[in-house]
Amino acid sequence: MLAGVIAAACAAVLVTASLLAADDAGHGTHEQLGLPPCSWAQAFNAPCMTCGMTTSFTHAAHGDLLASLATQPMGMLLSVATAAGFWIALLTAATGSRLGERVLGMLTGRTLIVLATLAAAAWVYKIVVWNGG
Repeated sequence: MLAGVIAAACAAVLVTASLLAADDAGHGTHEQLGLPPCSWAQAFNAPCMTCGMTTSFTHAAHGDLLASLATQPMGMLLSVATAAGFWIALLTAATGSRLGERVLGMLTGRTLIVLATLAAAAWVYKIVVWNGG
């Protein structure tokens, strides 16, 4: 049952991203969901750590992984992971497969450190390419 909930959550994120239009500025797409502009970006004229994630997910959901990567590298990785998570969770829910357990078992301390390092590197990249828009 949990796998079904995870599959539905992943699908909801991906479907929502597919219904949005990626903002040309490389950030701000989340405002189409009724969310306010990023207060961090407004206060510091610099991107926050998650800046561009919604835009990146939107590009990926529209099949443009290169634009997704260029917008926010960690967003592209997370969008691909979300799509993979959907299929793994769906397989697990439908068949009782233990693949989901095996994938979760790969989330060791070392893996989380690598992911945190990649997220920090993606933030630095976003700062470098920031246009302030």
